[in-house]
Amino acid sequence: MLRRLYDHTMSLADHRHALWWLAAVSFVESSVFPIPPDVLMIPMILARPSRAWLIALVALVSSVAGGLLGYAIGAMFYESLGQPILEAMGKGAAIEEFNHKFNDFGFWAVLGAGITPFPYKVITIMSGWTGMPLMTFLATSLLARALRFFVVAGLLRAFGSPIRDFIERRLGLVFTAFVVLLFGGFFVLRYL
Repeated sequence: MLRRLYDHTMSLADHRHALWWLAAVSFVESSVFPIPPDVLMIPMILARPSRAWLIALVALVSSVAGGLLGYAIGAMFYESLGQPILEAMGKGAAIEEFNHKFNDFGFWAVLGAGITPFPYKVITIMSGWTGMPLMTFLATSLLARALRFFVVAGLLRAFGSPIRDFIERRLGLVFTAFVVLLFGGFFVLRYL
């Protein structure tokens, strides 16, 4: 089933309304959809490298807007469902402690999920659920998604088809290693 969904998403890259499809996929991927917008971006940029920056911008704006929907989902469903259930179970204080810990590292969580293969939708929903300040969430989402989409667009524009395999198979690993090194550097500076 996931393969059919992937193949269908790929076919949208050739559609005459591909930018609109990219906007839609980028939007829903940030809150519910399992296929990342890269599967549309890559073939679109390879077909028209001169539009790389526009394609990345459409993905960025749509993804962050979708992230705001994910944030709202987390904020609304926690208040109405999650919190009363946890309080009835006597876990209200434990979840408040988790919320504070998540929000202490929220910038890094959003940044990491925004540029790595980790599902961004999980962090968007958790950010709303834990009550992360909306401006922190929005600024970090803009930074993370801009890095992700514009790096991909730049690599494809500069190197074309030969870089496609690297992006599809290894760029997520490179971004993940970057985030791990970044966190490690801050940990070393803080505790040594």
